[in-house]
Amino acid sequence: MGASRCVSLTSQPLREPDPFPAHQGIDGTIPIAVIGTDASGLAGLPPALQALVHQADLLAAPLRLLAMVPPGNPALELVATDKPEPLLVQLQAAQACGRRAVVLASGDPLWFGIGRLLLQCFGPEQLRFHPAPSSLQLAFARIGRPWQDASWISLHGRDPEPLAAALQQRPPALAVLTDPGRGGADTVRRILRASGLEAAYGVWLCERLGHPAERVQRLLPQQPLPCDLDPLNLVLLLAEPLAPVVDAGQWPLFGLDDGLWLQQADRPGLMTKREVRIQLLADLALPPAGVLWDIGAGVGSIGIEALRLRPELQLWALECRGGAAGLIQANAARFGVAAALQRGGVVEGRAPQALSSLPDPDRVVIGGGGPDRLAITAAVLERLRPGGVVVIPLATLEALAELRPLLEQAGLVVGVAQIQAWRGAPLGEGTRLAPLNPVLVLKATRAGGSPAV
Repeated sequence: MGASRCVSLTSQPLREPDPFPAHQGIDGTIPIAVIGTDASGLAGLPPALQALVHQADLLAAPLRLLAMVPPGNPALELVATDKPEPLLVQLQAAQACGRRAVVLASGDPLWFGIGRLLLQCFGPEQLRFHPAPSSLQLAFARIGRPWQDASWISLHGRDPEPLAAALQQRPPALAVLTDPGRGGADTVRRILRASGLEAAYGVWLCERLGHPAERVQRLLPQQPLPCDLDPLNLVLLLAEPLAPVVDAGQWPLFGLDDGLWLQQADRPGLMTKREVRIQLLADLALPPAGVLWDIGAGVGSIGIEALRLRPELQLWALECRGGAAGLIQANAARFGVAAALQRGGVVEGRAPQALSSLPDPDRVVIGGGGPDRLAITAAVLERLRPGGVVVIPLATLEALAELRPLLEQAGLVVGVAQIQAWRGAPLGEGTRLAPLNPVLVLKATRAGGSPAV
């Protein structure tokens, strides 16, 4: 066997890649260098990329970055990227003449940056990208939080309504790329407040990330924005453990904000929204005492609010998801009805089978069921006491058409309503109304006496 030869990978010094390679593109042109920067601009670039800028014949950048270019090269052509159309023409002309062109951008040019526009005009072989860390990377790095579970949304030139929709999914972390012109940090906070989720999220304001004078701070709910807020900012919304309720009497008697409720970790936001909850509590016409079934109880919001209104009720909350009992009991303790809940209980099981062990109901709300909804409703009708009321919120017309005949054939008085609610959302300097999903409500009442008092 021949002698083996060991080669050290560190025997030769590593070199930065040539920013302007000697070879040309396949069409004979020199690739355009597209360089990402952080808020520190040119000063934050590594030496190789600073050399690239100094060697350029044409330098294109936002006006704020052009202002950082030192004088002294009269041959250097400076082009603002704030107006993309003339920029593309000038870049094409420079490349056709063999001139070296550099485009400066913020962060990663291929992430909500100018890279997408350039690729529409030039082929990938005509461009060479040198990204800087994105603003999201820097923001999470500054607060020291992993961000593989983070969601993000951009408000640049967009209606802010998608932010409200994203919040309803209760992401563990949401980064918002703000637009000072129409979707700034104040807009983010107003939408958070309108969604009833101020208690569920911590708000972090990150300004001038990468600049020596960067500023990262957590904003308390009533804390005003800095009077010197930098336009280069983004907002991080981080879900936080809800603070314990010291005095349940501090909250409204009913209609508690959605953000006050403890949630299922794997299904955040899966609960009856406040506006719908208020109407369902009214439709139930809760008696002073009696038995209430909350089928598909979720986090327990309807049943727990019912106990806050009528503490002598016997609530039976049924939920098929594992861990539901502990969550509902924790929410009951949170809002001061733990003792009242002990008159009934929480059952982890699937309807209609799990209903057999419960006492006959005076009031029933069916909030789940899916394909078993018809069988669940039939089982409820077999047990509903005289004078009892069933309330069923529905999302589809098909479900309404399926259940209504069953209730009518059983001799109940049936009513149908639609709940359509809107929440105020920022629009420029004003407010627009953003709709929540409409909900159909079946209410059926059995003839007979009142429930036991």
